[in-house]
Amino acid sequence: MDKLLRVLIVDDSAYVRKVVKQMLSRSPFIEVVGAAHDGEEALEMVQELQPNVVTLDLIMPHMDGVEFLRRQMAINPIPVIVLSIASESGEMALAALDAGAVDFVQKPTALATEKIFEISEELIEKVKSAADVPLKRLLAPQLSNNKQAASVATKPQSGTLDIIVIGISTGGPQALTFLIPQLPAEMPVPIAMVLHMPVGYTEMYARRLNEQSNLEVIEAYEGAIVKPGVALLAAAGRHLSFRRQPDGTVVAHLDARPIDTLHRPAVDVLFQSAAEVYSDRVLGIVMTGMGSDGKQGAAWIKSHGGKIITEAEETCVVYGMPRSVVEAGLSDRSVPLTHMAQAILEEI
Repeated sequence: MDKLLRVLIVDDSAYVRKVVKQMLSRSPFIEVVGAAHDGEEALEMVQELQPNVVTLDLIMPHMDGVEFLRRQMAINPIPVIVLSIASESGEMALAALDAGAVDFVQKPTALATEKIFEISEELIEKVKSAADVPLKRLLAPQLSNNKQAASVATKPQSGTLDIIVIGISTGGPQALTFLIPQLPAEMPVPIAMVLHMPVGYTEMYARRLNEQSNLEVIEAYEGAIVKPGVALLAAAGRHLSFRRQPDGTVVAHLDARPIDTLHRPAVDVLFQSAAEVYSDRVLGIVMTGMGSDGKQGAAWIKSHGGKIITEAEETCVVYGMPRSVVEAGLSDRSVPLTHMAQAILEEI
């Protein structure tokens, strides 16, 4: 990074504005150029200061974060990281992602305490990553009637697959909202997904995705039966894996272990378990996201004879996770998001 990233902080709490500035200033690559106390002031300051990235609180007086996002994206799209508390603003956070926010970081507390410094490293990394995001990829994947789009499916018949597992992170909520509704209710194999999200969001997101989809989408729970027509979304804070019962039925297992993973849930844990339980009858899909979660899991799937599809760089919001799989020589096929549903159906 050869130039300073200019960041504007938007939060109605003077304490949070001060602490976020201190956190971001720890990075030699970031310069905090201003701080706004609500959405109205933020609109003015973005125009005046031309920041590269905005950190955004959601619950604010006069103009909340979602309204700011909608107005700012209509005027001049800019990378925005939501900085919020799930318990108070979960639905708003999902609305913010719909409006074009790149990612979000969960405040550990609403109180003015030192605890907020716990998010320092995560916030710095996400701000740095957001600066390079091509916003048109966040705002572009929209279907006018997602459920009707399932007509791409021609009543698929399962031949070589028993399960599809998907790993996704930054840009993931938007990408899955585009992809999953294109799949038909008669999917002959189950789907399991890991989406890196803070605790408090996955249940709401699964419920909303279910409303938009032909498949039944649910947040995974202990003992949930893994069956065709159902897409399980891993619960934030717990790894998702599989257990085969004596009668042959496969059920979901949730566990905080392993505890040494960067993410919980981790794509690697899901993929490894899929390979161990379903052997060569697994299709793994690694989509947009920061980092390399999914690379080791993809290696497990490949070593058991399964297949891996990666999202093509041209549609990724962040080409990190797919790149790590491609560069390791583990990807069988690279597919843009716009063709991913058809590619999945071709593999079944």
